[in-house]
Amino acid sequence: MGVPLSLDEIKDNYDRYRQMYSDRDTRMEQVLLVRKGRMRDVFPDLFPDGPFENPIVANMVDISARDLSEVIAPLPAFNCNSPSMVSEKERKKADKREEIVNGIIDFSDMQTQMFSAADRYVTYGFVPAQVEVDLDNNMPRIRFLDSYGCYPIIDRFGKVHGMYQRIKKSLAELMSAYPEYAHLLYDKDSTASMMEIVRYHDKDQDIIFVPSRNNIVIDRAPNPIGECLIRVVQRPSLDGQARGQFDDVLAIQVAKARYALLSLEAATKAVQAPLVAPQDVNELAFGPDAVIRTDRPGDVRRLPIEIPAGAFAQQQVLEGELRLGSRYPESRTGNIDASIVTGRGVQALMGGFDTQIKTAHAMFARAFVELLSVALKIDEKVFGTMEKELRGTRNGVPYAIKYKPSRDIDGDYTVDVQYGLMAGLDPNRALVFGLQARGDKLISRDFLRRQMPFSFNATQEEEKVDTEDLRDSMKQAIASYAQAIPALASQGQDPSDILYKLSTVINERQKGTPIEKAVSEAFQPQNPPPGAMTPEVVSPDMIGQPGAVPPGEGELPMGMSATGRMQGVAPGQIAPGGRPDVQSLLASLTQRGEPNLQASLVRRLPVA
Repeated sequence: MGVPLSLDEIKDNYDRYRQMYSDRDTRMEQVLLVRKGRMRDVFPDLFPDGPFENPIVANMVDISARDLSEVIAPLPAFNCNSPSMVSEKERKKADKREEIVNGIIDFSDMQTQMFSAADRYVTYGFVPAQVEVDLDNNMPRIRFLDSYGCYPIIDRFGKVHGMYQRIKKSLAELMSAYPEYAHLLYDKDSTASMMEIVRYHDKDQDIIFVPSRNNIVIDRAPNPIGECLIRVVQRPSLDGQARGQFDDVLAIQVAKARYALLSLEAATKAVQAPLVAPQDVNELAFGPDAVIRTDRPGDVRRLPIEIPAGAFAQQQVLEGELRLGSRYPESRTGNIDASIVTGRGVQALMGGFDTQIKTAHAMFARAFVELLSVALKIDEKVFGTMEKELRGTRNGVPYAIKYKPSRDIDGDYTVDVQYGLMAGLDPNRALVFGLQARGDKLISRDFLRRQMPFSFNATQEEEKVDTEDLRDSMKQAIASYAQAIPALASQGQDPSDILYKLSTVINERQKGTPIEKAVSEAFQPQNPPPGAMTPEVVSPDMIGQPGAVPPGEGELPMGMSATGRMQGVAPGQIAPGGRPDVQSLLASLTQRGEPNLQASLVRRLPVA
């Protein structure tokens, strides 16, 4: 354990890091001004004072940043369960830890934060996040910070050891938040309404000081776990410096705006050009339906102002360069110059856009793994012995759990974050792709569930699917049981027992009784009377043989086999046929690579 840094060391390091990141701060300030539409503040010489000082073109930098961030923003799936777990106790413990993780995500309102976080990631090239201790709610909270004014301390391995954050607050707000330091913060000689405060965080401490007031410390707190609680999501770069998506295209956007203003100015001057008239005109009338008397009416005209045709062509060149530099395809704005039959041209146009999303998802997934690991560690070490109740939402369904961090987390801080194999695909292609991979035995059902682009408990979902399958099998068995009524009636036997059991199941279902309980009530086994003969069991060799008759029985009812199934009905089907499952419907392709969504009905008869 090292010695915590002193205030003088922290202040000296702050000045050094601010100087080191000065070029980056300049780029961030320029792109922020351009996104706000204040291009004149960045390039004042191009926008002189007058009626044409404000841009009149669409701000492609802001449009593409918002669109790209909204595609990146959806949260991934968070899982703590592993397919390698064989013990039911381990699976249940992992399920509870997964509920804790999803509860922390909901408590931190991560989905709402992700829209701003993804925007800062795209615009500035990085976005920091911190795990904070919420003592009011006794919970860890994950919060994305504003990239502007942050100076992370990162080693050569990419590990964050600390961070400086420069924040501007009004003097009145600071004095209200820290009344004990109001007499030190107030300065009657200073007219500045905004003050700069600096927050420093590392593995030892959190400190807030005011550089303009002799570095007075207005807040200080020790680090609760002795580990830096900040992580940084940074775009890949060649030199390790954070660079935004639009750092190199600001000049193009400004030039495009300037060309549009020049075109408008030229059109305005052409309309307001001087009027040329022959010498015999003594009086000039202006306005609608004005009459000019002259012997040479063909010479009355506006003075022509020629606009070079290359000026309009240059605007198209700037438009293309702006899209190329910002990697924003025309297909995102509806301009698609490609074949809509094969879709290959659309795929080529969207290729660069999709790779940006996948790269961003990879960066955010790594950060989420580390942030949630830190959050679980804080929950265990700070609130370990506290019995807590946590509410969250999974797959749109709210839930509530009670847990004790020391018992239910128990030193396991591992979290699996997956954006899924279908991330970036539209729903139709995602469904077809997943079913194709599953149908060819490339992946398992459990793996496919965990790759879905939404959050849900894969283990509980598997249990629900198994329950639904068993219930469907029970319904099929009851339906097959009802189909035996005509065969029994044709042989003169009494079907009242079957009808009574079926009506019991229907009545119980109308009361809201689950199907499994209704069937168990209707088909309760009856104990045979004392001395009754036990029926002989059908030999396994006889099962499946058409026309086989169990020992001790006479002729079977018409249409019934020895196995109890209707003759001519294949095993596992409902007479007179079965329905293909969804996988059979969707997991196929046509010759042109399009999904085949046609259904077919096949009836199979056993070979005698």
